[in-house]
Amino acid sequence: MMTALLQTTYFGPIQWYQKLYRFDNCMIEQYDSYQKQTYRNRCVIATANGLQALTVPVEHTDDTKMLTKDLRISDHNQWRRIHWNALQSAYSESPFFDYYADDLHPFFEQKYDYLVDFNEVIRQKVCELIDFHPQVEYTKDYVIEHPHDYREVIHAKHPLPDPDFQPKTYWQVFQQKHGFQQNLSILDLLFCMGPESIYYL
Repeated sequence: MMTALLQTTYFGPIQWYQKLYRFDNCMIEQYDSYQKQTYRNRCVIATANGLQALTVPVEHTDDTKMLTKDLRISDHNQWRRIHWNALQSAYSESPFFDYYADDLHPFFEQKYDYLVDFNEVIRQKVCELIDFHPQVEYTKDYVIEHPHDYREVIHAKHPLPDPDFQPKTYWQVFQQKHGFQQNLSILDLLFCMGPESIYYL
């Protein structure tokens, strides 16, 4: 029984969901210190103008030791409406956007207090839509070392090499314009591949 150690993610990248699918168990770290510009509170989608990062604003102090589990979601700037409009604009022409829209739109209407809780209900829904059911638990304290530690490997800005992740191409909405964009948010795979997403993982 192998266990992967992951960070929490907001509609995480395909690589993150690949680990959920391929490992027997997954632990999600919640006692790490919050860092900006990570997948904890951002996802990356493909748009007509290229890649776009969608970031969930969080309330935090200047304390660098603020734990991920304590991060509260901010209501700054009507971000929910902005994110949903961006998804509609980017994926309305994809084969499966309309198919999944009713399942996903509530995440951009309902308010959640804590980022970790928000990310977890998203994870559960995405796994349900793809049709796999991983064994997931959350850390009880900070894990210093782990044999399958992907916390820094799957990183928005400075990813580390991952020989187990070799992204293959699939059809994307703006592929003719920008070429294939790899390891985007799981939403890109879901909207473009629908029920076949599980075979890609």
